Amino acid sequence: MIFLGLTLTQPLPVERGGSPAWAEENQIRSVVQKMTYAFDSLESYACEVEQFFYQGGKEDQSYRFRFYYRKNRKIRVDFISPYSGMSIFYQGGDREATVKPFRSLPALKLKVSIHNPLLKTAAGQTLDQTDMGYFIHFLKKNLRAVKQTESEYQEKGEEVIVLLFAKDYIRDKTLEHYRIHVSKKLWLPIRIERYHLDGQPLEITVINDYVLNEHLDEKFFIP
Repeated sequence: MIFLGLTLTQPLPVERGGSPAWAEENQIRSVVQKMTYAFDSLESYACEVEQFFYQGGKEDQSYRFRFYYRKNRKIRVDFISPYSGMSIFYQGGDREATVKPFRSLPALKLKVSIHNPLLKTAAGQTLDQTDMGYFIHFLKKNLRAVKQTESEYQEKGEEVIVLLFAKDYIRDKTLEHYRIHVSKKLWLPIRIERYHLDGQPLEITVINDYVLNEHLDEKFFIP
């Protein structure tokens, strides 16, 4: 999901610090635990997201949208570009989402399976895999299951930056590198970078303008 005038195609650096690997891995686990506490304390959040997807190391597709979440995985996505004016509504546990393709035609609503390729991200994520809780669970699972031979922890101003190995989050098979920038104020990700092991970028998500525990009632998530 987003974006602050950053160079998106730079190679993935792996800089070893002075701390032993086990110490850096423990620091990363501590960051993920703080992210867990931060997310679990939320009733709702909203943010603006920009996602960049790559093929052969070159940018292939990009999307910008406003993402809204309420507990029990109620999700609304309002597209900014492309598909300006389109909104998607999803209720946790459902197998279908509702798409309103045109803001100017509010009565037009389409029911679409969440497994339909039209509703998946360019990487293959379904709607029930897009909220921050799902991502944090993914990190916790991989910190338990994947040996972190080149993990890294850095503090830079108001951010913590962690580098770790994880399986791809679609098929859970291919080992990849993830570099995650986390706000020390919110303890939520503000930039997520996903790379092949050779350093080629796969996906970069930048997340801006978090609004936490805003009053988002049930009607807001009903198309």
